[in-house]
Amino acid sequence: MAAVLSEAEIAEALASLPGWSRGDNAIVAHYSFRDFNDALVFVNSVAQAAEQMNHHPDIDIRYNKVKMLLTSHDSGGVTRRDTRMAKMISEIAAQSAQADL
Repeated sequence: MAAVLSEAEIAEALASLPGWSRGDNAIVAHYSFRDFNDALVFVNSVAQAAEQMNHHPDIDIRYNKVKMLLTSHDSGGVTRRDTRMAKMISEIAAQSAQADL
């Protein structure tokens, strides 16, 4: 089980993760796409990365809007696994020409 980060550690991590913010016992980002298909392409890319990292975000898709929420359920809060996955999600979004934060 990974160690839960302190509020100061989370704030430090979020400083290098544009578009991510502190949620209720989690970190959260919202993305907007041109249409539903572009949103799904993004989500599928995130799903592949999540499988490779064996760490899966909570994903909410509403037409062209995607919400990513990361928390380590087994640890009871935000851990380094979450900040690493957030960085990966941000990189995937940056590669998508249609993503807006």
